Amino acid sequence: MSLFDLAGKNAFVTGASRGIGRSIAVALAGAGADVALVARSERGLAETAADITALGRTALVIPADVTSQPAVDAAVAAAIGQLGHVDVVVNNAGGSNFMVAFLDLRLSGWEKIMRLNLDSAVYVCHAIGGHLLERAEGSVINVASVTGMTGSPLLAPYGAAKAGLISLTKSLAVEWGTTGVRVNALCPGWTATELNRSLWDDPVSGPATVATVPMRRWARAEEMAGPAVFLASAASSYMTGQVLVVDGGQTVWP
Repeated sequence: MSLFDLAGKNAFVTGASRGIGRSIAVALAGAGADVALVARSERGLAETAADITALGRTALVIPADVTSQPAVDAAVAAAIGQLGHVDVVVNNAGGSNFMVAFLDLRLSGWEKIMRLNLDSAVYVCHAIGGHLLERAEGSVINVASVTGMTGSPLLAPYGAAKAGLISLTKSLAVEWGTTGVRVNALCPGWTATELNRSLWDDPVSGPATVATVPMRRWARAEEMAGPAVFLASAASSYMTGQVLVVDGGQTVWP
């Protein structure tokens, strides 16, 4: 179990106020890390922080809009300034609140989804990359999606953003590979969160959505926590530029 020990490590997690981000942040704390929590919802961040402090770890609450580069720069500076250093970066902020045919898509909607799911991770990596490289260690985990690996009808902007995030992951893994900084992507399948409750909670659309998933169910947000701890820890010390898919078998069944 020492392979998964994060004692003495500090993490920076975006989208930490709910869902997968909250589960990952709490799991990192459970493995021994102190965590800087970043999201727009101060209330959600406070709830995540309470879970972390209950584990005896430090939780630094940083309300910020990660679609704003100045806000991300300030959040990264605050995390480094108050924690001393950052070892683990989790770019989890993301999501899509609409499904629409491409020709019915408003381009303003495309830009909004790109900013949240791709640009936010670019801002974080650009702001914190120099710190990681200077320390010659660290693990960056970009939370992408299986929609970035396949065609995504009705979710074209979300799928394109996540595909871009996977590509960014691989590019940075190559650029930073000799420095000791690792960059990997975590790709969840259909995961039940508050953001998509209207879909998974529906007695018809819920089961229909996962009909082609071999495990025939939606993932729980906490099922992404273990893979994230693995990617953050020494257990994955020779792993970079990889896409860790956690989808109940969705992408292996045509």
